[in-house]
Amino acid sequence: MVDVVADLLADPATAPSGSDAPSTYRQHLAYGPTGIALLHIERAAAGASSWQRAHDWLAAATRKSFTSGPDSHPFYGAPALAHALACAAEHLPGAYQRARGLLDRQMSADVRRRLTAANRRIDAGRLPELAEFDTIRGLVGYGAYFLRHDPTGADLRAILDYCVRLAEPITHEGEVLPGWWTPTGPSGRPDNRYPGGHANSGMAHGIGGALALLALAARRGITVGGHREALRAILAWLDRWQDETGPGLAWPYWVTRDELRTGRLAPSVPRRPSWCYGTVGIGRARQLAALALGDVDRQVEAEAALMAALTDPSQLKATTDNGLCHGFAGLAHVAARTADDAHPSTAGQLRAAISPLLTAVCPPGTDPEDAARAVIQDEEAGPGFLNGAAGMALALLAPATTAPPLSAWDACLLIA
Repeated sequence: MVDVVADLLADPATAPSGSDAPSTYRQHLAYGPTGIALLHIERAAAGASSWQRAHDWLAAATRKSFTSGPDSHPFYGAPALAHALACAAEHLPGAYQRARGLLDRQMSADVRRRLTAANRRIDAGRLPELAEFDTIRGLVGYGAYFLRHDPTGADLRAILDYCVRLAEPITHEGEVLPGWWTPTGPSGRPDNRYPGGHANSGMAHGIGGALALLALAARRGITVGGHREALRAILAWLDRWQDETGPGLAWPYWVTRDELRTGRLAPSVPRRPSWCYGTVGIGRARQLAALALGDVDRQVEAEAALMAALTDPSQLKATTDNGLCHGFAGLAHVAARTADDAHPSTAGQLRAAISPLLTAVCPPGTDPEDAARAVIQDEEAGPGFLNGAAGMALALLAPATTAPPLSAWDACLLIA
């Protein structure tokens, strides 16, 4: 399946596509050519393909200028291009050096501007918007980049300082709220269904991403004042709102103001246990935090929760696609990354849960080319990285080969 997807997407001039994509997709890591380039970068790093394919997709992405400054974010514009170039440059010494230098300087300026605004907002006692801090659009996403590509730099430390502040409670209109409480709905826009806002738990748009960034930095020996206290504060919040699903623990996508006031989660149907939201992504973040803190009991608990989600028929039934973000391939990839760090008592069971996930992506008797074309031409999926064929193929590599990514393409997801 991976080989077929890569071959179908070999040349940007002839690659099949889904429905007509908006012009803004060119700059988007989730949907555009930079995300597709990641597939070819990873395969070239492994010796399975030529570097020319990766270069062709990067060239296709950069035929027009990239957005930088306030209108860009980690998955859009100059930062998205920077991630792809950095993944390639680690295996091609000297390649893209001038472009990376320009992009890194621009990103550093963007981070300083964003941090100034965020710290002023905290000082004023105002609530944050999701886009201030989240993994896709915010400071946590910038932190993921600098942790991988400039771990000793001032930008990463400043972002970690901000994450520590974000984990502190805030008093708003006389009510004590977690520091990441946002006044909007999960879309980032005002929503009558969420009066009083919400606290988002997810890896993509919530505190799960900040937890993972703090944990990954600590595991690399990079800490700031209050670092471990922040880890414990976020974990304590998730402990407070964890729920028993039957097979194991689960965490809500978010907590509303009504739930906060009553102290009880509203009843809900089983939800997909994806990377972006749900038990698999949060479980990995909690495992990383436990490893950073040396808390074996919490580590095993997180791994058991993730394993239960991966084998729970009701949660798997809610998973309806094969993509990276919230599909079966993404579940398999996070499971493989979690198993790499797992306690001996759970590692084998986690790895055993991967095979059925791979089978769900490509059941016996499936023609790989037909399946790959169907994903590429699907209006909801398409050829791209986050939901589409390129991301699906990337997510299948580590689970199928038991080897971690060589290009660190998944650093932007904060799972390793």
